Amino acid sequence: MAVSLGEEIMLLSLDDASGAAKGESAARWGVAAGMLLELVMAGPVTVKGGCVEVFDPTPTGDALLDGRLDRLTRWVHETSTTRKVTAWLTRDHAKGSQDVVDSLVARGLVTEEKHRALGVFPVRRYPEADGSVERELRARLAAVVLDGAEPDARTTALVALLHATGMHPQAFPGLPRKRVAPRMAEIADGHWAGVSVREAIRNVQAAISAVTVVTVLSVVS
Repeated sequence: MAVSLGEEIMLLSLDDASGAAKGESAARWGVAAGMLLELVMAGPVTVKGGCVEVFDPTPTGDALLDGRLDRLTRWVHETSTTRKVTAWLTRDHAKGSQDVVDSLVARGLVTEEKHRALGVFPVRRYPEADGSVERELRARLAAVVLDGAEPDARTTALVALLHATGMHPQAFPGLPRKRVAPRMAEIADGHWAGVSVREAIRNVQAAISAVTVVTVLSVVS
């Protein structure tokens, strides 16, 4: 089953048993960035110089990806100023995460459970329903990060996003960050992706760094 970068990041963030998101804030940024990079690799979108451009709004045939493409296209047309990657991620990271979770439910990879915390507050959880995709995903990550295999462009983008958002514990539970971070940084900065994708990855990494710093400062103040 082919899943998007955003869906892969969400799968890694959801606890298999409880369905609760681990590192939810980081996962939201990672999912938004993953969907943007997915559009770059599909062809209709470019990211360079810290900005986003849509070159072809034609639907790809993938419902989740087309939803993001349509929303991004409308945003680009509505935005009179420079279309910064940071602005798009800030706009998309909340709604985009729910769209991705809904897609995982529709695919049968997770199931949705609803209850009320303290009998009042509505809570949704998404425990694992079919673990085959996540097992393959974790095996692929282990091969390139722990065993030194050469990643393809998609895995390079995934590793770069996990590293940029600090999702080392979700990607490699039980392993110390210092064990995996150097190799993940090497992959993110390496030559494994094509020039346009590599530039997009670096732009998105910089944007994630910028928006997450602003978020942390806002919370602290």
